[in-house]
Amino acid sequence: MPVSPNGLEVLVRRYRGRRRALIQVLQDIHDRYRWLPPEALERVAEALGVPLVQVYGVATFYKSFSLTPRGRHVCTVCLGTACHVRGGAAVLEEFERRLGIAAGRTTSDGRHTLERVNCLGACALAPLVVVDGHYHGQMTPVKVGAVLAAAAKDEAA
Repeated sequence: MPVSPNGLEVLVRRYRGRRRALIQVLQDIHDRYRWLPPEALERVAEALGVPLVQVYGVATFYKSFSLTPRGRHVCTVCLGTACHVRGGAAVLEEFERRLGIAAGRTTSDGRHTLERVNCLGACALAPLVVVDGHYHGQMTPVKVGAVLAAAAKDEAA
């Protein structure tokens, strides 16, 4: 989604001058655009009266923020100890094969972003994948196609 100056202004306006609202406004912008565009970070710094370096510091500290465009569907594969031991690497490889991208990348059509994380904190469900906030436990490479199809179906609805 392209960054609309008017849309950005609406998101920033309610926090104007409230330095403590930095994380809130970044969350609002990220929810709207699925990433934090540079022009948005500059506008936030100006509106809140905080140094741009501080805005970037917060944006890069939290893993939930992205400074690059993310896909409509975010696929996160856990490779923590339990997930790795139970086949998480093979699940990640199948996502990479089906999407045609490596972990940490977004498909050229902007539909999918594939992420690899060290732990999602649900080891009993290992190997675990989260797609668009939906947890899929006991994943296998065979199940990857169904998970991606479900995400596509949700998109069409």
